[in-house]
Amino acid sequence: MDWSFDLTFWTWAGLLMFLWLTQLLYYLIIYNRPYTREKKREKQTEVKPNCVSVSVVVVAENESENLRTNLPLILEQDYPNFEVIVVNMGSTDETESYLEELSAKYPHLYHTFLPDGAERINAKKLALTLGIKAAKNDVLLFTEAYCRPLSKQWIESFAQSFDQGSDIVLGFCNLSFTKKFIGRKYILYDNLKFGLKYLSMAALNQPFMGVNRNLAYKRSLFFENKGFSSVLTYEYGEDDLFINRVWKGRDVDVVLSANSLTETNIVDGYKVWKNLSRKYRHSQKEYKGIANFVFGIESLTTLLFYIVFGISVYIGVAYARTELIVLSTLLFLTRFGTQLLVYNRYNKHLGVNQIGLRLICYDIFQSLSNLGRLIRRRIR
Repeated sequence: MDWSFDLTFWTWAGLLMFLWLTQLLYYLIIYNRPYTREKKREKQTEVKPNCVSVSVVVVAENESENLRTNLPLILEQDYPNFEVIVVNMGSTDETESYLEELSAKYPHLYHTFLPDGAERINAKKLALTLGIKAAKNDVLLFTEAYCRPLSKQWIESFAQSFDQGSDIVLGFCNLSFTKKFIGRKYILYDNLKFGLKYLSMAALNQPFMGVNRNLAYKRSLFFENKGFSSVLTYEYGEDDLFINRVWKGRDVDVVLSANSLTETNIVDGYKVWKNLSRKYRHSQKEYKGIANFVFGIESLTTLLFYIVFGISVYIGVAYARTELIVLSTLLFLTRFGTQLLVYNRYNKHLGVNQIGLRLICYDIFQSLSNLGRLIRRRIR
């Protein structure tokens, strides 16, 4: 009996099995949670009648073209009691004249503007504060001028959660592309993974952020926490850090139905996506709670799994031990199959093309990027 190989076998096989089990727990318990929660909600036959009044708040800066495309979709929602508030943040294009034109047609549209000379570092927070103060209703639903709801029941899908006692409701914003460019499929994956992180933790009662492209909370919550005072020192933070600071003790819900989605086609290249994502990457180090630790461990164990898998296969080939090769391959395939199942469930639900073998490349690249950012933050 080759005792030296037996020790090597059990060392690498045991380590690979530990990493394999850790990864499966992430996908089956954490990332799969919003999907199973939404499917459970769909099976519920009894739905309370909508009774909450909603104020939709949009901030726009030189977004006249996007407003022409997207704002009518918001104003024509199939919901009995809502208003739309647009805050013009110093636009120099046709935004103001277009809003004046729409106001004559839609009485439930109100628009205001950010005064000249406002502090630019907090301009978005000030504009949102103006919109929130102008709101007549306690339920605030936020999206961006470059986003559009995918259903006339968008407001209704959020209102149902507030009917049932929620204080904060997180949604998802999908991406569509008007032209083909290199990296667009990875961007779809990255957007899905990014959304699953904050939606999954919220579904596990540990929310750590939200995104203004599709987000709702109560007006009273905003004023009880003195507005954005807790995040005024940060360049960004009007959505992610604000939710991170105020969620404790609140009822937080997640909506992922087809009616609840928004979508944007503003991303026409990797640079645009990088800029959209930059604010959340930038403020990630300021998140309180366990999310950074949880997803840091995920990135680390992902990389270690691929490394240990490669070493195990090499040792199996070098020593001509089929059992180690078979075990390593089986663990690799079951992990990959689980990932593929989870991601493709969401992609089908969201109407996005399925991910195939390229998932392996995306997985490795993103884990390396996340780990690199973590190391750079530690060094600084």
